[in-house]
Amino acid sequence: MINVGIAGFGQSHFVTKRTDVTFPELVKEGVDFTLEDAGIGIEDVDAVVYPLAPDALIGVSNGERWVIDALGATGKPFMRVNNGGATGMSAVLAAWTHIASGMFDVILVAGADRVSESGSAQSVLNKMWDVGYERTVPLNTITMLALSAQRYMSKYNSTELDMARVAVKNRTHAALNPYAHLREPITIDEVMASRTLAWPLKLGDACPASTGAAGVVLVSERYAKAHGLNPAWIRGIGQNTETFWMGNRVGASAFADHADADALEAAFQTAYAQAGVTDPTTQIDVAEIYAPFSSVELHAIEAAGFAAKGQAPAALANGKFALGSDGPIVNPSGGTLCTNPIAVTGTIRVGEAANQVRGRSGAHQVPNARVAVVSAIGGDHQFYSTMVLSTDLEEISR
Repeated sequence: MINVGIAGFGQSHFVTKRTDVTFPELVKEGVDFTLEDAGIGIEDVDAVVYPLAPDALIGVSNGERWVIDALGATGKPFMRVNNGGATGMSAVLAAWTHIASGMFDVILVAGADRVSESGSAQSVLNKMWDVGYERTVPLNTITMLALSAQRYMSKYNSTELDMARVAVKNRTHAALNPYAHLREPITIDEVMASRTLAWPLKLGDACPASTGAAGVVLVSERYAKAHGLNPAWIRGIGQNTETFWMGNRVGASAFADHADADALEAAFQTAYAQAGVTDPTTQIDVAEIYAPFSSVELHAIEAAGFAAKGQAPAALANGKFALGSDGPIVNPSGGTLCTNPIAVTGTIRVGEAANQVRGRSGAHQVPNARVAVVSAIGGDHQFYSTMVLSTDLEEISR
């Protein structure tokens, strides 16, 4: 199998709404920033993979047809990927597959999201559940995660304060990241005083609906060596899938407790096994893990192996996982909690992690970062993707 690396990462500054560009022009921003960072032109790209959210979120049907020219994909092999919140990372994994197989040497993964076009992103996301069984509860993306948060609190004696610490940490990190959407630091008191969305989740615990563009360039080892590139090497990948039915996950599923992210943990373990990671707490320097609500980061930290089940809150209270602490630094970019354009969110997580192990993250750089792990979640917390990135191709050890 051919080694594959991330040789470029570009992104726009994320905001709530962009009225100065059309959607194809926004996509073109992501392409231009990405190719410039990689130091290549579109003529060097063998194929394009396009992460695209559901049509309703961009306001146009079959939006991939609209942006072929903006992507520079005319005359090239092309693939659209849609996998909910995992879309951006699933697209990277699709590109990895095509290069690792030997079919291509250079693939561009780039896209954009203009969530404001939908009028109400939440109204679109509310329609993902079964009409007769779960939508009438009413189950939606926020209440689903609120139920999970309630179960975590009950099982591990956690509190709303633990979630607030996650929000404060990530906002502090995002203040150092010029591309993040929510960059204003927030205090625990401000999180706790913010309005309730679905108890125990509050506005301060929630991600924004972000508009912007992003992309990454993947290259084969032979291409990197021939052109003097030093990419972040993809050392391991993992994927896993849950049942659509929320109720059936207890008892009928292999992953039976909503307090825990066991399906995500299985994906992490697959990536770790491929990369040779046996102790994430000492071998991983930085993690860009998908957590659109503060409650999700608690069990995602545990799924990544950075803390035992139920122990993430205590670790956070002791200052773990924040810039300047020992051990894995979690979401130094501010993470999904501070920037969530949905389709390209996973692409951003991969790009941010790649920048970390390449030493290109600026003010939010983790010192001496050499190994990173990334995750993405899509659907009703149903599709899971993970990836381990490294500065080099040597054995990962500590």
